[in-house]
Amino acid sequence: MNEATLQYVRQHADDDVRLLALRGSRDPEVDMPVALQQIAGLQTARRKLPSWAATEGILFPPHLALEQCSSEQTALYKRSVCCDLVATHTTHTTHATHRSLIDLTGGFGIDFSFLAPLFDQAVYVEQQEELCHLARHNFPLLGLSCSVVCTNGADYLHHIDHATLIFLDPARRDAHGARTYGISDCTPDVLTLRDELLERADFVMLKLSPMLDWRKTVSDLGEPWVREVHIVSTGNECKELLVVLSKKAASLGLRLVCVNDDDLFEITLPSSPQPNTYPSQNSPLSYHSSYLYEPNASIMKAGCFAELSARFSITQIAQNSHLFFSEKPIANFPGRKFRIEAVSALNKKELKEKILPLRQANITVRNFPLSVSELRKRLKISEGGSHYLFATTLANGDHVLMVCQRI
Repeated sequence: MNEATLQYVRQHADDDVRLLALRGSRDPEVDMPVALQQIAGLQTARRKLPSWAATEGILFPPHLALEQCSSEQTALYKRSVCCDLVATHTTHTTHATHRSLIDLTGGFGIDFSFLAPLFDQAVYVEQQEELCHLARHNFPLLGLSCSVVCTNGADYLHHIDHATLIFLDPARRDAHGARTYGISDCTPDVLTLRDELLERADFVMLKLSPMLDWRKTVSDLGEPWVREVHIVSTGNECKELLVVLSKKAASLGLRLVCVNDDDLFEITLPSSPQPNTYPSQNSPLSYHSSYLYEPNASIMKAGCFAELSARFSITQIAQNSHLFFSEKPIANFPGRKFRIEAVSALNKKELKEKILPLRQANITVRNFPLSVSELRKRLKISEGGSHYLFATTLANGDHVLMVCQRI
């Protein structure tokens, strides 16, 4: 990037990229496509990658590569997982070891940049020359001392001697740019490479699509080799499925971790079967002293509801409703917490008394015959306000509406 283009980026770093594209630049030395890519990248990075955005001189890739890369928050979580793996490996090794990382699908290098400092040696592998060029420019600015190799990751794997950790984030788009979700449909196909990966590394960490069913993923990869599964959410939106493989996994049991921002819920499988408990017809839901709990997105995806009930001594409203209640508040519950103010059946008398006086409410539907929009239209309640309205089905089949306040 020449000096004129760099100055243009600095001067217009906060401006609307679309308007800049329409106006162009009077300076013929300004490379407008490059300038617009860098301004758009910087603006995205301020939200998604604050430490990178704050580093002077960082260059950004085209929009798609920046869209697909990890956020700083999820990269930091991977770093914490990796810290535990490295610590465990060091504890069980009787002599000093040379710790090495190989990222076979480097991409823009976000995950690599946060994992690399944990190792004595780190190798970034990426087949796109443009991304390798950016990596060679950006990594020194971030204080990283590492190797950048421009080649196909699957081919590079065949020449690896041994590594402490191999990281892969298989591409989720086909040759035509369409999204793919199945493990075998991604590039590289880690199912084909699994045995070789396990032979050449103490640990293999896979970043996979949040659309995947984690149980099927474990089955596809081979249950004896899966050591950990992390369902990672931010802002209550599931972002990725993180899977750790190891030849030593079989004797340790499977560690399932559901994380959403600062909330973390962890179990080890196979665990003792936990019975599902549901309220009787004389449900304490009718008492104003009851509290309602909605698990976060990661727990919803994991489906470990019986374990959640046992851990916090709470009762699931019904098998398919995935809402819970207790008579006492639970401060550290991993999800949203509410105080129940009223419970109404769908008959006209109760609706008129308990629901219709509401003019605004935030509506959530769980295992209920009407959608949010249908219910909102029927009740004539607008979006917003401080009240939360949960529409669900009880264990006895009754449809109810619960008026709540968040706590």
